[in-house]
Amino acid sequence: MKVGKLDWDDLKYLINNNKTVLREDVRIRSGIGEDCSVVNFGDKECVLSTDPITGADKNSGKLAVNINCNDIASCGIEPVGILVTILAPEHSTLEEINSVMQEIDYETKKLNVEILGGHTEVTRAVNKMVISCTVIGKGEDKSAVATSGAREGDDIIITKNLCLEGTSIIVNDYEKEVANILSEAEIKEAKSYIENISVVKEGLISGKFGVNSMHDITEGGILGAIWEVAKASKKGFKIYKDKMPITEITSKLCSKYDIDPLRLISSGSMLITAENGKSLVEVLEKHNIKACIVGKITDEKGILIDKNCENEVDPPKRDELFVFKEKLS
Repeated sequence: MKVGKLDWDDLKYLINNNKTVLREDVRIRSGIGEDCSVVNFGDKECVLSTDPITGADKNSGKLAVNINCNDIASCGIEPVGILVTILAPEHSTLEEINSVMQEIDYETKKLNVEILGGHTEVTRAVNKMVISCTVIGKGEDKSAVATSGAREGDDIIITKNLCLEGTSIIVNDYEKEVANILSEAEIKEAKSYIENISVVKEGLISGKFGVNSMHDITEGGILGAIWEVAKASKKGFKIYKDKMPITEITSKLCSKYDIDPLRLISSGSMLITAENGKSLVEVLEKHNIKACIVGKITDEKGILIDKNCENEVDPPKRDELFVFKEKLS
């Protein structure tokens, strides 16, 4: 099989054929586009999500905390605690493992998230360090926002710039290779993108504002994220390529290596659907969070408009980060 997240058909097969127990106290179940499960506990509900870090060599601890807390925030819920599993190869040192844990500790302090426990092991089963985290959030009953809640006519909003995570990983892990494309100042700026990959702030603001759906933009980029939202919601969409917020640095890298920025991993950007997108953008910008409207939820197919041409969006493919790595291998 190819390296990367399973494609939609394979994932659907695994989910549909291995989910026997359905409990009444589970209000939202994980599935295509639904990264979190929500369990009812009377007047409170618990939100849970889990994800590993495998695509980055540097900043893996920072990424592990943020991508998992971002899932919880995509429900409009504050993350409370995190469980951390580290699988380290035989050649690892205690200092290397401690360095990852220091990153995790630093990021959890910023988000006021407690490290609840986990597991650390040196194993021959991996050839590089693998970090897998599970984050728990707590909210009032029925307060969590589902990915599947998008409604026809909703505005589609994106926060910050796309590809922050993907660009940062490429420049941090392959600095020598990109040095002939980007200036020293651009490399420094691209590395700094990693400091902006949390979407907890906009998730909590949008949850209080009242939105219909949220989804953090991870593997598969914006096209993967909007496809998953539409599929989960049984809707379509129409989005515009020229409205996508992409930095010049990202554009340079994608052009040089012929990779699609709309399919590049984009933690740091939140995809939101809401009835009054303009008002939400204004609220977010008052909190110093850049946001823009890039399209509408429809009741038809998923369409990307590029220079007046309508192109139907396919199910999520392998993330372009893995395509980039193969080109350099």
